[in-house]
Amino acid sequence: MGIVVIGDVFIDIKGYSLSPYIPQGRNAGTVIQIHGGVARNVAENIANIELKPTFISAVDDNAMGDDVIQKLKRHKVETKYMKKVKDGMGTWLAVFDHEGDVVASISKRPDHKPIEQILDEHGDEIFKDADSIAIEIDTDKEIVKKTFMYAEKYHKEVYALVSNMTIAVERRDFIRRTACFVCNQQEAGILFSEDYDHMTPAELAAILPDRIRSAKISRMVVTMGGDGSVFVDSDGHTGIYPGRKVDIVDTTGAGDAFFSGVCIGLTYGKTLQEACRIGTRLAATVICTTENICPRFMPEEFGLTR
Repeated sequence: MGIVVIGDVFIDIKGYSLSPYIPQGRNAGTVIQIHGGVARNVAENIANIELKPTFISAVDDNAMGDDVIQKLKRHKVETKYMKKVKDGMGTWLAVFDHEGDVVASISKRPDHKPIEQILDEHGDEIFKDADSIAIEIDTDKEIVKKTFMYAEKYHKEVYALVSNMTIAVERRDFIRRTACFVCNQQEAGILFSEDYDHMTPAELAAILPDRIRSAKISRMVVTMGGDGSVFVDSDGHTGIYPGRKVDIVDTTGAGDAFFSGVCIGLTYGKTLQEACRIGTRLAATVICTTENICPRFMPEEFGLTR
């Protein structure tokens, strides 16, 4: 079954300004439309290391939905638990400045009921053979509850994806039950009600052990853009993994790729530091492309065996 990924498919409509972005002005640039969504990105990134994940999601009941499924199949993602329904996919409209950073966006979320139905109908067969579970923690609460119920029934580790931290902080009880919580610097500040925006990796590494013990989180990784990432566990072990210098085209999807690497590493027996190394490498490849996906690798390139 591989790693089971639960969450949404989005269609991303992305506009790139060719010169410094002018709010409320006309900006010459390029516009592309690609398959997106945090969970879909993660499923594809895992598949790009030939690990054959299973994706639990929904798509629109039309040609665009068919296209999403066929592309995932080509990447060797197991799609038999995906549903084709009306309003199965979300839409993300985003504008980027000439440096690749998002300056404006609007998001329309999909209907989550089909995913809950999939779990009701196939939960046991999905979870009993899973290597681990990756779920968007801010999705519909009933889906999150059922995921943790099945994961605990079959003794599977759960890794929490974040697409909306404002919702995720309301799920602290579930975050405590994850095998590792991965988020960015700003999201960590929201979680702990503090301002981490101007901290260095060393400063954040100094305070995180205290914070995760208080929050009863077993392991946590915080990404810090070009400064790398900070990892910590509840026993007080902490470290900093440096970022990789790359030519930035588009920063979106980098966090999803990093999460994918951490999830892969920890699922298949790597340490937190080793998992961050895998995540950093995947994130660096995504930043260099407008497609939000990493190139294909073999598991052996990361020292992975199944």
